[in-house]
Amino acid sequence: MAIKGNSGEYKARSPLGMVIAVLLCCFFYVLGAWQRSGYGKGDSIVVAVTRQTACASASAVGLSFETHHTGGLANATTSGLGGKPPPSFAPCAAALTDHTPCHDQDRAMKFPRKNMVYRERHCPSDGDRLRCLVPAPPGYVTPFPWPKSRDYVPYANAPYKSLTVEKAVQNWVQYEGAVFRFPGGGTQFPHGADKYIDQLASVVPFADGSVRSVLDTGCGVASLGAYLDSRGVMAMSFAPRDSHEAQVQFALERGVPAFIGVLGSVKLPFPPRSFDMAHCSRCLIQWSGNGGMYMMEVDRVLGPGGYWVLSGPPINWKANHRKWQRTEEDLGGEQKRIEEYAQMLCWEKVTEMAEIGVWRKRTDTAACPAMPPAVQACDPANPDDVWYKNMETCITPSTTAAGGELQSFPERLKAIPPRISSGAVQGFIVESYEEENRRWERHVKAYRKVNYKLDTKRYRNIMDMNAGVGGFAAAIFSPMSWVMNVVPTAAELSTLGVIYERGLIGIYHDWCEAFSTYPRTYDLIHANGVFNIYRDKCKMEDIMLEMDRILRPEGTVILRDDINVLLRVDKVATGMRWKTMMANHEDSPHIREKVLYAIKPYWTADSDKSSQDQEKKATSSKGKGSDSEV
Repeated sequence: MAIKGNSGEYKARSPLGMVIAVLLCCFFYVLGAWQRSGYGKGDSIVVAVTRQTACASASAVGLSFETHHTGGLANATTSGLGGKPPPSFAPCAAALTDHTPCHDQDRAMKFPRKNMVYRERHCPSDGDRLRCLVPAPPGYVTPFPWPKSRDYVPYANAPYKSLTVEKAVQNWVQYEGAVFRFPGGGTQFPHGADKYIDQLASVVPFADGSVRSVLDTGCGVASLGAYLDSRGVMAMSFAPRDSHEAQVQFALERGVPAFIGVLGSVKLPFPPRSFDMAHCSRCLIQWSGNGGMYMMEVDRVLGPGGYWVLSGPPINWKANHRKWQRTEEDLGGEQKRIEEYAQMLCWEKVTEMAEIGVWRKRTDTAACPAMPPAVQACDPANPDDVWYKNMETCITPSTTAAGGELQSFPERLKAIPPRISSGAVQGFIVESYEEENRRWERHVKAYRKVNYKLDTKRYRNIMDMNAGVGGFAAAIFSPMSWVMNVVPTAAELSTLGVIYERGLIGIYHDWCEAFSTYPRTYDLIHANGVFNIYRDKCKMEDIMLEMDRILRPEGTVILRDDINVLLRVDKVATGMRWKTMMANHEDSPHIREKVLYAIKPYWTADSDKSSQDQEKKATSSKGKGSDSEV
């Protein structure tokens, strides 16, 4: 493979530093050999890891956590622990640079359009699943660091101009040569999200930290979430992969939390009482249809005291029906039904200003009206069981967690979540929860010793594939980054509600399937014990290929697991071209749990093809030379 130069971005090491590195390596190698008798079975593996960890801490053994914007495909190095030859994965076709396995456009058209079923997740069967490496598009570069990424996205990373034409007057996005510029506009706020948020702030208390998490339905390019970030508010934005191509891709390229999704026929992948506010800005959802089912789903994920903001039709229809090209009867009837459903859900209307309506979910259930006979309460038996479960026309019981009210952010990040203090999460009490957080603070401290870039702007979009109670995200917390905390559907405990009570964000997901995102959307992926969870459920290589798909070129992976699991992971990683380095547990080399650090190299669809052609030419030339010599 061809390797492009790094333009001098690697810093030269001093002779003294090299001497110290060598001495440290030798010291730890001798120390490991001296202690070998205490390791028991697997002595050679532990000695090798101890030796490599020591050398890695001193000289990084070739791993660079920098980005270089452009650079060639480097051959991956293994951890040197031996075994069978690693599998090899070929690149996918260049046309698949934006491959989204569970949101494939051709497959979607085979499903019903009613209730947007065709825009929901429809994953390929095991036989149809692609097992190849999704390439980056030609000219791909590292996204700009936050906050510049909020306003600018390299054109090469998402080369789609349609929104610059379709939404030109609404200031969604503008094409300016090598970059897209995002002025912050939206369908309902063409003059910018900041001014729109100022309007909302007159009734929604963003400033005091009581509104931390926001669900933005039909988010467009997520400008609302992009501008809420500077006010300490974290938005989870979603939109379907539809005719507005690349809207979620643009959001993630900008560094804004988002996923591909739609309010259709299945429940949203969140537990009850997750969000402090839900928002719809002309999101084209039929709120008054299906017996109020969509408003009931919003009510399910909205916490007590949470706000619902509806911006656009039918709000203020009397002044806008001609502009919207709809009859007064049609719009008036729609708003009347929305008002009736809101009252039934025990939402109090706070205000209606211009084309914005704001409701608030009451905290005092005694003030709620009696439930109509035709509407039932949702089954409270397992409220967190939502993965691929159909939405229901029922009302989720409005209860305040027995553990008390949520604190404002950022205090709630370190406070004991109500679900923990009330004993709602089996296996966790206050003491074990606090110890879990201390454990992750130790782990992250050790990560920082290996990767000093964790404290910089290097990583904006971070994913934790098995988040638990959010310990990793809390320990690594920074206003310059965000973590998508994934709670696997196969996990023993459903802890996503705890994560939201901490003021963090996350989602349920089954790692036997592809994640609802575009390729190259995360800078750093953390995986703790994921492969043990999915042992005998699906193939390790499928999970790792999905990690590779959603990881950006020159992105970082940190995997924590049993040594035997990581040895298998390391071999698969080699076949995926990753550079890897094994490290011991920070407490002791005797502990079987190890850490595997990996870097995905930079390569694109055109550079890979060029490299392959060069290799073929070299092989052909070598053959001719041999014949002539004979």
